[in-house]
Amino acid sequence: MKILLATSYDYPHLGGLSTHMATLKIGLEARGHEVDTLSFSDVPKWKRDFIARGPSFVLNKASLGAGYVWTLQRRQAFLEEMLKSPDCPKYDIVNAQDVFATLASIKAGLPTVTTVHGYLTYEGISKGSVAEGSKHAEKLMAVERDGYRKTRAVITVDTRIKNYVKKEAGIDGTAIRNFINVDDFKPDSENKAAYRKKHGVDAEAPVFFVPRRLTKKNGVIYPILSFPAVLEKYPNAQLIFAGTGEAMDEMKKLIAERSIGNNVHLLGAVEHSVIKEYYALADVVLVPSVFSAGVEEATSISALEAMGSGSPLIACAVGGLKEIINHGVDGLLVEEKSVEELSDAMIELLDHPEKGVQYAEAARKKIENEYSHTAAAEKYESIYKASL
Repeated sequence: MKILLATSYDYPHLGGLSTHMATLKIGLEARGHEVDTLSFSDVPKWKRDFIARGPSFVLNKASLGAGYVWTLQRRQAFLEEMLKSPDCPKYDIVNAQDVFATLASIKAGLPTVTTVHGYLTYEGISKGSVAEGSKHAEKLMAVERDGYRKTRAVITVDTRIKNYVKKEAGIDGTAIRNFINVDDFKPDSENKAAYRKKHGVDAEAPVFFVPRRLTKKNGVIYPILSFPAVLEKYPNAQLIFAGTGEAMDEMKKLIAERSIGNNVHLLGAVEHSVIKEYYALADVVLVPSVFSAGVEEATSISALEAMGSGSPLIACAVGGLKEIINHGVDGLLVEEKSVEELSDAMIELLDHPEKGVQYAEAARKKIENEYSHTAAAEKYESIYKASL
């Protein structure tokens, strides 16, 4: 088949959706399909800056969320225009990665299935882009329902999102949990010392790594709040964050208030290829997601990558994380927002590194058996064929 993976967001970018697209593309191509991508990044820059993004600041000043909705609608229109172009190739199926890409594809007259990665409206509320209960939030929810009802098939990345689509739109989707390229993310401990030297990380320091966008639902403030207790016992421990987002300023403030700036490092955006090196050099990976404004973590790609890379994992017991981690077998789950539970778990894995090794080995086996990109591609292929 000739398949198009389409999104109204940027591609590639640092984030789970972009990683999902890239990995699915590899899996589908391995099965003999021809796969293209289309995204907001393919729109001419002047349109992106002056039409989609430019007016949003002014509109949001007048009414919070107006600019957010404006931008998303413009993105849909741009994608629709490109899909209707005579130069656009003919595709057997379009797999849209968000509802605005879904509606653009449907309006262009193309057979479309939709992968739902999250809760568009609730996530907009959670990150402060739109006000809860506002007409703009109602507009976003109406768009979600419209897209889910009009697409030929809905795929969700975990069962909670499947239930969400059923509740809001009355549509039964198929849950295919997120996945990773198991050949790309694999144990690499033999290069741990070399990676630490490359990235200026103390060779002897215990290292905790947080590969997360710096946004509220990802709970990124909680490792900072938990870290002073860890430093009391392990004063040379290091806490490293890779990601950007609106929580950056709050995190910097918390770090300064606790005088732990020498031990906590905010790297900002890190290329996905380099993230693998941080998994290898870390002693423990943290995925501290929280429940926020109706939003729960899906089947976290960061968690899967950590498990595939042979890194011991501590995560909060929310959303899809509870589906992929078996507590005390292939990782540790802690109560969300519990500073004490998180610090205790961090200390436990430093006190007993043999536990971390056992968890990591079990996690790698699980990833190979259940979260392979090639197995996921086969499931997607069957849905594509059934939708034609």
